[in-house]
Amino acid sequence: MRSRPFAQVDVFSPTPLRGNPVAVVLEGEGLADDEMQAFARWTNLSETTFLLPPTVPGADYLLRIFTPGGELPFAGHPTLGSCHAWLEAGGTPRTAGEVVQECGIGLVRLRVEHDGIAFEAPPLRKGGPATDEERGAALRALRVDPARVRDVQWADNGPGWIAVLLDSADTVLALEPDFAAMGSLKVGAAGPHPEGGPADWEVRAFVPGIGVPEDPVTGSLNAGLARWFLQEGVAAGAYTARQGTALLRDGRVSVRPEGDSIWVGGPSTTVVRGTVTL
Repeated sequence: MRSRPFAQVDVFSPTPLRGNPVAVVLEGEGLADDEMQAFARWTNLSETTFLLPPTVPGADYLLRIFTPGGELPFAGHPTLGSCHAWLEAGGTPRTAGEVVQECGIGLVRLRVEHDGIAFEAPPLRKGGPATDEERGAALRALRVDPARVRDVQWADNGPGWIAVLLDSADTVLALEPDFAAMGSLKVGAAGPHPEGGPADWEVRAFVPGIGVPEDPVTGSLNAGLARWFLQEGVAAGAYTARQGTALLRDGRVSVRPEGDSIWVGGPSTTVVRGTVTL
């Protein structure tokens, strides 16, 4: 064991403690997988990350991402929070203003913007309509009236998201899921706010199978939804999603399409700085 620099970063909210926290171990070298997993269980946050030297050309660092229940190949708010912590700790990207992260899905580009950091939404590993069986399982887990459902599609860019498009933000906020029925499913729900609302979309994310019944603000889900919404005309142009309302958070996720790329971002704030002994 040794002392390692550590940060806990609040992501997707300009107001500290209203977003989604991620625990970041800035020097993860020498830790075994089970040691990383044990620390992630101990922090009991939706994700804990470990920064390591990159193993492929072009990357600025390697990021490993753990939930209390296992490792993820990619996740959005840990990507942004870890990049924020790395830059704040003196990390210097190979290209000014742009950071390249190596993780389980490959290389992910990030860029520093005036209002935070954004990552380029990765391509979907699995997209398209859910089967009737998958749709039924998701709707039973959400305990939602099928008449309120516009569509159910896969929006999986690594974690395994199946996404349910509902008729309104109010329907999303009224959800009271059956977590036992949800099992290992990772289910996202989204519905539009009326014009002039606090955001364009309301989003919720449920992942009880990995020890996180509801995630406060979820970059990977919002990135998957953006791929679906923008490619199929569900949304047009840049938009903002609100998430975390049901958990008394106030997350804001910005989505900006540019050519073939979709950038997903928001502000981050370091709340805890120090060291951990691992």
